[in-house]
Amino acid sequence: MLFLWWLAAGLVLGIVEVVTVDLIFLMLAIAAVLAAGAAALGVPLVGQVVVFTVAALLLLVLVRPWARRHLARSAPDVRTNAQSLVGREAVALTRLSGVEGRVRLAGETWSARTGDRAEVPAGTHVRVLSIDGATAVVGPLPTIVEPPGDQT
Repeated sequence: MLFLWWLAAGLVLGIVEVVTVDLIFLMLAIAAVLAAGAAALGVPLVGQVVVFTVAALLLLVLVRPWARRHLARSAPDVRTNAQSLVGREAVALTRLSGVEGRVRLAGETWSARTGDRAEVPAGTHVRVLSIDGATAVVGPLPTIVEPPGDQT
């Protein structure tokens, strides 16, 4: 009968892992299932607790770091929300200064300021350097210089 309590604990810990996605509760859930196996084999309660504790420690110390590295390698580093706008081009709708201004960015009007306190006239194309709260910090686009060609 104790193995059912261990299985229930493993199920609850597994559900918590689905919500947190940090692999800690997954390791604890696996340890609880191992303790349930020990209970099913007739190991006394003290032995079940020892199985749970040792398994949890080993899983947390050895398996979790490896699993996190593996997941980090396989999942792309995708920027979301406002951070996905960093590096994009915008157009100054008003004169920009180090304090105020407006830009058209990703089809929306954003408050903006220049990162280097320089003034940028309206209509100028700029690059988003960072997002500071609800303000886009912008800088000039790099100027592309054409190499001198043959003038024949």
